[in-house]
Amino acid sequence: MKVYQANQIKNIALLGSAGSGKTTLAEAMLLEGGVIDRRGNIDNNSTVSDYHKVEHEYGYSVFSSVMYTEWLEKKINFIDCPGSDDFITGAVTSLNVTDTALMLLNTTQGVEVGTQNLFRYTEQYKKPVIFIANQLDHEKSNFEQTIEQAVESFGSKVVIVQYPVSVGEGFNALVDVLKMKMYQWGPNGGKPEILDIPADQKERADELHNALVEAAAENDEDLMELFFDKGTLDEDQMRSGMKKGLIARDLFPVFCVSAIKDMGVRRLMEFLGNIVPFVSEMPKPITKDAEEVSCSSEGPASIFVFKTSIEPHLGEVSFFKVMSGKVAEGMDLVNMTKGAKERLSQLYCVAGSNRTKISELVAGDIGATVKLKETKTNDTLNDKGCNYVFEPIHYPDYKFRTAIRPINEHDDEKLGEVLQRMHEEDPTLIIEYSKELKQIIVYGQGEFHLNTMKWRIENNDKLAVVFDRPKIPYRETITRAARADYRHKKQSGGSGQFGEVHMVIEPYEEGMPDPTSYKFNGQEFKMNVRGTETVKLPWGGKLIFHNCIVGGAIDARFLPAILKGIMEKMEEGPLTGSYARDIRVCVYDGKMHAVDSNEISFKLAGRNAFSTAFREAGPKILEPVYDVEVKVPSDRMGDVMSDLQGRRALIEGMNSEKGFEVIKAKVPLKEMDKYSTSLSSITGGRAMFTLKFAKYDIVPHDVQEQLLADYQKELAEV
Repeated sequence: MKVYQANQIKNIALLGSAGSGKTTLAEAMLLEGGVIDRRGNIDNNSTVSDYHKVEHEYGYSVFSSVMYTEWLEKKINFIDCPGSDDFITGAVTSLNVTDTALMLLNTTQGVEVGTQNLFRYTEQYKKPVIFIANQLDHEKSNFEQTIEQAVESFGSKVVIVQYPVSVGEGFNALVDVLKMKMYQWGPNGGKPEILDIPADQKERADELHNALVEAAAENDEDLMELFFDKGTLDEDQMRSGMKKGLIARDLFPVFCVSAIKDMGVRRLMEFLGNIVPFVSEMPKPITKDAEEVSCSSEGPASIFVFKTSIEPHLGEVSFFKVMSGKVAEGMDLVNMTKGAKERLSQLYCVAGSNRTKISELVAGDIGATVKLKETKTNDTLNDKGCNYVFEPIHYPDYKFRTAIRPINEHDDEKLGEVLQRMHEEDPTLIIEYSKELKQIIVYGQGEFHLNTMKWRIENNDKLAVVFDRPKIPYRETITRAARADYRHKKQSGGSGQFGEVHMVIEPYEEGMPDPTSYKFNGQEFKMNVRGTETVKLPWGGKLIFHNCIVGGAIDARFLPAILKGIMEKMEEGPLTGSYARDIRVCVYDGKMHAVDSNEISFKLAGRNAFSTAFREAGPKILEPVYDVEVKVPSDRMGDVMSDLQGRRALIEGMNSEKGFEVIKAKVPLKEMDKYSTSLSSITGGRAMFTLKFAKYDIVPHDVQEQLLADYQKELAEV
């Protein structure tokens, strides 16, 4: 296979909501470029893109698929991304390593919430966008409505380059207002017949052509002057203006296809080959140290690994982009994250399940290698002497959580290995081994995301697992000051155990002054702070430990033991066994014995005094509360609001955004269980949401009573 240079390579992300036809379009592009000799079909599991077992099971994309085609002496790398928001990893990853996005619009559905979400990512990464109106051959296709929604959602920069003469089952022709020609196909698609625009379409074609000329001219002062002088631009001038508009995101051209019939695909690829920017024309990548890296084959060799996959018969496959220089088969590189040397034993250009060996890849190109020992996703590999390190890809926060365990307890270790491997393949699968909850918690983008993971574990790894309801990481705290003392005394023949501790505890707030005195039952207790230890708790909040001992009632060497005893109860709160937080403790008195006092005695005395005081200090349970933002079509607003209110949500605001309503609320984590599934059911899959930890807040009285009862029942069953 030919080695392409940076000024011959174009990298494209293929985006769109589930069912918009990305995989079918990818097949047609591979066919037109000669990479495959016949198109596969989703229904019979024969596409080169969706080749994993789980994708055959579900019938649509679960993983992003790296592909390439050759067209007009150029190489077009493109990544087919899953459309479901549950598998957003693919889109986020792809936009980090490609330069242009093809956004498919399903003209039977118009602009969907998923389209909006994906477009926001293109904004975040400042990527050019080309809209592709697909499924024009479907009986429910509505091109005009889809374009109206696109303009409403994405602005007047959406400009028609092509429009269908008619839509529905009879679709076979479109008018191209850049070429000012009509393209018409036979029933099998493929190569079109290029005709003059019919008289009944001329007026509309002229109007759209003028709008396109004006949009192209707006991106170049010289072209604008030509446009004012001549009133038009020739095709080459329009191409130049459109390319500048694409790069600046000042132009979002609209093309038309029927991917399943291979109509319009060849013309689309002409546009990609002629106008979409080469990697050498895009902004230079920047390292962690803010150094610009020239996309040149003359620079030092550097690659960025953006995806890791376990492939049948190959093992671990690392997909990478060449950021600088060139890499060759057998080359040794250094992993900048781990300091390990890695050999590129084999290099591949990849088209889904098809892999073509290649001897060399240059800056800007995308390829794959196998069996790297230490390298994982987000690692940078360099030639000796090169110090480039590229920013890791940042993924969205989770939306769904569950607990997982093997049915056979002896499979714990195996499950851990499988989950770690799956996280490396999909970084949005977050695995937490929670000591606090005594569960393995898996976080993902939705219930379908985690059900897919479970299917793969059970069918690919032959490991039976079960999902449990995840426990909530509650916290315990106090609301008022309380005093307690405890004497630990034990005599067993020889030297015994003796320790007595008196303490006051109270709620801690940042910045509060040192204590001077407390009053309980009419008696005043003065405090003289002689030393302070601040414990920043791993689970959030603080413990402030004041030594207020006067006159040597307790030797200073026993204070660490008292603190240790207190920490044991902080780690297992008296109410529900949850972590305690934000408490100030003053140890002000006690007694010791010259022979029998030791560390264990004071640890037990401190622990029990703390536990007694805690129960008298107005103890409360805190629950994690999350900021939730829901984006929903206006016709489902009432249903979504009612559902949120049933989840103890505090609605903080509402506003409109590009045709959708946005609800902002604070919701307890306990009430968010399976919310993504519920929201999808309420809105027919037309809404989306994000959640982010906000704070811990006191649970309502009825909820606390239920939690206390549940905990006592759990203890009784042990």
